Amino acid sequence: MYSNPAAPAAAGVGAGTLAATGAGDLFWFALAAFALVALGLAVKRIVPVRTK
Repeated sequence: MYSNPAAPAAAGVGAGTLAATGAGDLFWFALAAFALVALGLAVKRIVPVRTK
């Protein structure tokens, strides 16, 4: 079980591929930007607004 490197290697293929191509950083920056925009919109939605 522990001497077979196939299972851990298969689990790390996605992350390793993104890191090896250099596109992984761009993916993570885009994902972080999306999460921050979504967080901002969610906070804006729950904050009460005074109407005139």
